[in-house]
Amino acid sequence: MNEKVVEILVYIMQEIKSTKQEIGDLELLSKDLIGKGYTNHEISHAFSWLFDRMKDNFTEIMKNKGPISPHSFRVLHEVEKMIITPAAYGYLIQLKELGLISDPEMEQIIEKALMLGTNQVSIDDMKAIVASSLFNLDGPIDNSNQFTNPLYQIH
Repeated sequence: MNEKVVEILVYIMQEIKSTKQEIGDLELLSKDLIGKGYTNHEISHAFSWLFDRMKDNFTEIMKNKGPISPHSFRVLHEVEKMIITPAAYGYLIQLKELGLISDPEMEQIIEKALMLGTNQVSIDDMKAIVASSLFNLDGPIDNSNQFTNPLYQIH
C-alpha cells in the first residue's frame, strides 16, 4: 500500500508543479485519483503525509522553485552505477525534484539500495525502498514480488 501512496504523492506534486497553483480543490484531485484506481484510504494517507511533512516548506514547494539546492546534483559513484539501474536512479531524481525527498534522504535511500545485496536495484526495488523510508517502516519489506534480505533493515 505504501508504494501506492508514494505514487499518489508523485501525482499530486506533478499536478501542482504543472498547473503552478496551490492545491485548491482537493475533492477534484481526489476524484481524479479514485478514477485512476486508488482507494480513499490511500488518497487520505497521501494527503495526510504531504501536509504533515511539508507544513514547514510547503509554500516554497508550491511556488515551483524546484529542488532545495538547485546548484547541486548527486552523481552516482561507479559502484553505485553498477547496482542502481538508470530507471531507479531517475525515479529518485524525480522525487527529489518534486520535493518529496531531501538530499540526506536521497543518500540514505541510496545506501539502503546498496545494502540489498543484489546485483541490480530495479525501479520496483527502489519504489519499495522509498516507500519504507518515507513512512519509517521497521524491518524488511514484505512484498510478494520482491525478495526479503536480512540486510534490508530500516532504522
